[in-house]
Amino acid sequence: MPAQHPLDMALLNTWQRGFPLCPRPFQALGAALALDEDEVLRRYARLQQAGAFSRIGAVFAPGAGGASTLAAMAVPPERLQQVADLVSAHAGVNHNYAREHQVNLWFVATGRDAAQVEALLQAIEHDAALPVLRLPMLQPYRIDTAFDLGHGPQQARPTRRATAELSSADWPLAALAEQGLSLTERPYDDWATRLGADTTAVLDTLGRWVAQGILARFGVVVRHHELGYGANAMTVFDVPDAQADTLGRALAHQDGVTLAYRRARAPGWPFSLYCMVHGRDRGSVLAHVHQARRAAGLDGFAHAVLFSTQRFKQTGARRFAQHAPAAEDRHALTFQ
Repeated sequence: MPAQHPLDMALLNTWQRGFPLCPRPFQALGAALALDEDEVLRRYARLQQAGAFSRIGAVFAPGAGGASTLAAMAVPPERLQQVADLVSAHAGVNHNYAREHQVNLWFVATGRDAAQVEALLQAIEHDAALPVLRLPMLQPYRIDTAFDLGHGPQQARPTRRATAELSSADWPLAALAEQGLSLTERPYDDWATRLGADTTAVLDTLGRWVAQGILARFGVVVRHHELGYGANAMTVFDVPDAQADTLGRALAHQDGVTLAYRRARAPGWPFSLYCMVHGRDRGSVLAHVHQARRAAGLDGFAHAVLFSTQRFKQTGARRFAQHAPAAEDRHALTFQ
């Protein structure tokens, strides 16, 4: 586990949400931990190099803008690596995993809109000569991957769709927020310079996005596997549509559940209710899944537990990436 020192744990654990929106955020963190700004930056740089976290930035809520869908393929085992490499090569794919099931390759496709996502899926189908299951989200119940590194998933918080969708004027800042902050003394100044905007306006806009629920959270995005949570399983249930919301909300509040949502069914795929459980080993994950099923009233429904067996690609979502201003660009923007 890369982060063992209590100060490292505090920098990762405490600031997964509520990261300071002020001109010198690392100085603010240091004041809370009796560290100077340079030491905070050095620790974060070392932790990122070790793989403890991927970025410090935005996690956008469902409905904030852009488009994405979970997708899956039944790939012959002898072709799995070849097809996975093909899928991962697409910039619009941000997660790509092998899972224990006949439907064994699972990935997330993102884009600026539904048409771009569909074009991506069609290109993958054409290149792989295999059909792709489209499994768009219908209702989120828990979409918050903040993680208590001492005890596992943090206490469930109500998940809601964004109350407003980003306007096109906001897309360049959204792209930078997806990429994450640079580890410098005044990282928001870097964004303001690239946008041709004032730092205060950038910070005010980010604060408004948090208040409006456009951002599910803004902070450190930790990497579960590298921090000791080496096992994860996606459990899927076939439940009647009329009961899905009641069961989904119950499932979202169970210990160990990190994600819970309802998705569309697909030909040959009858499941509609999903949850994710992460743990340090297979046995602990199975125990949490069993407990969650019973407590949420799901024991009587057909289900499947799909453990992850290989991670081919894992990056943050890049719904707005094509709108990111280059470092040398200067865009005079008025945020909405």
